[in-house]
Amino acid sequence: MQEEVENRTLNLAISTTKLTWRAVAAAFKLYRQHRRNVKANKQTAANEKPVGEQTIDQLLGQNQGATNIEIEKTDLRGFKRYLDKYGIDYAITKDPSQVPLRYLVFFKARDGDAMTAAFKEYSASLLQKQKKPSILKQLNKLKQLVASMPAKVRQKSQERDR
Repeated sequence: MQEEVENRTLNLAISTTKLTWRAVAAAFKLYRQHRRNVKANKQTAANEKPVGEQTIDQLLGQNQGATNIEIEKTDLRGFKRYLDKYGIDYAITKDPSQVPLRYLVFFKARDGDAMTAAFKEYSASLLQKQKKPSILKQLNKLKQLVASMPAKVRQKSQERDR
């Protein structure tokens, strides 16, 4: 019985060695293929221009001219949503020279019409939000109305019919 266990162990070691060598060779082959794909992707990514939010250097590096508008930080994330909706390439930076903090939104000169449309839609959404009454204010008014109503007087006596 001891000899059988030793033989099985030896056979398993030999099989594992052969399998490991094949696995290493296959893994090396897959690694080389992966590195080729990564290099190819880097070359195509270098040729593509960035879209949407980017740095000022990337925006100016496209040599299409850039203009800017000045906005306050009311809802910067909401404004970015409209810029992305209209497919505008833009860069947002802080303007440190202004005491109330303002932001400069740089965008390509060719995106001027799209920028005005996005800004108009953003402004309209802000006005719509201001027109909506606040739910908390409505709730407070209703609380005051309920508190001012006279409370019902409950009598705890029961009437029994016999």
